[in-house]
Amino acid sequence: MEQLQLPLLWAMLCTYIASFMLYAFSIWAKRPQIRAFGSQIAWLGMVLNGVLMVLRALLINGIPLNNGFEFGMCFAFALVLTFNIVERKFDLAAVGVFVLPIAVVLSIWLLSVDMSIMPLMPALRSYWLSFHVTAAVIAYGTFALSFALSIAYLIKEKSSIKEDSLPQLQVLDEVSYKMIFIGLPFLTIMLITGAVWAEYAWGSFWSWDPKETWALITWLVYAFYLHVRFIKGWKGRKAALLSIIGFAAVIFTFIGVSYLLPGMHSYLAG
Repeated sequence: MEQLQLPLLWAMLCTYIASFMLYAFSIWAKRPQIRAFGSQIAWLGMVLNGVLMVLRALLINGIPLNNGFEFGMCFAFALVLTFNIVERKFDLAAVGVFVLPIAVVLSIWLLSVDMSIMPLMPALRSYWLSFHVTAAVIAYGTFALSFALSIAYLIKEKSSIKEDSLPQLQVLDEVSYKMIFIGLPFLTIMLITGAVWAEYAWGSFWSWDPKETWALITWLVYAFYLHVRFIKGWKGRKAALLSIIGFAAVIFTFIGVSYLLPGMHSYLAG
């Protein structure tokens, strides 16, 4: 069964690419009816993503959240699932042209990392792992969608794209804010459970490990976003730029720290 992982990953990647191309073509050709097909293909990609997660869970006999490969796989699933739900509720199909590239990049990255199954380190054999990393997956998925919506906002604001090609600016801004409003509590849970877990595993709630530090920086960026939105009334362009900065911090925390600033979390993704 382990040999099925790579074909499933390739199928997932190809499906996400096809969905992106359909979304892009629907905007370029001004044929919104094609977006529905792009949405269906995105659902198919998500299903393949889910099958890969189930297969991995069976192979490791547990929740697939133990390393970078498994986290990235769940991250892509959380993003596309969140988009598919939000897209139907707020009629955001056209935003798929900004969302699917993130799923594509994550899938390509998954092809480059080690997907072999290794035994868990003793420090990771804790029920805190599931709470900590699941919270991170949900937070990162919502933040990624907020990032895509913010990119769509800035492009629509500065271009001559027809009104019916992308949702109204107010809708893009509002849904982006809602994604951060949902994601920040999960990021908070990630930090708290991580601290408790660290005390259990290493005898210290906080050690200023690079990934801990950057997770805190990411939390501060999104907390600042909500603060200035509520207190200062920041919306629109300012909010979109803050969302983009926040997601840059997410990506650096997820991938950059592991390669550039190795520490105790080098074997973890969350």
